[in-house]
Amino acid sequence: MTLTRETSIGYLSNWAARLFTRAIERRLAPAGIATAYLPVLFALADGTAMTQKALAQHAAVEQPTMAATLKRMERDGLVQRRPDPADRRSALVALTPLASGQLNRVQTVVEQNNARAMANLQPAEQQALLTHLLQVIAALEADEAAAQK
Repeated sequence: MTLTRETSIGYLSNWAARLFTRAIERRLAPAGIATAYLPVLFALADGTAMTQKALAQHAAVEQPTMAATLKRMERDGLVQRRPDPADRRSALVALTPLASGQLNRVQTVVEQNNARAMANLQPAEQQALLTHLLQVIAALEADEAAAQK
């Protein structure tokens, strides 16, 4: 088989991800919420506070990327840092009341976007797609882990 963009899982998943991002950005930008903020918002949505390192691991991004994201979120009044009582060299990051007030909107936008994306699939096809994507992710994460050894 000749590899084309229509037969490349990498190309198609990247294309779908870009479309997801643009759709969410269109709906959240007026509220000052960037898509890069979503992993932090979801990680802290239950009111917990986490270190920058833990947030980076949770979001599967490098520490400098998370540091830049948190700096922008602080600037936008969405997160605040406070000293970590267990480690004076570290800080805990928590959502501000402004960010907490946006969580329902963010959740609704993400759920609606997922529903739009899956609208042409039957329920069994939706479940199969999720199952297969998780299998693809697991395979790629295993490959990445092996490469780091």
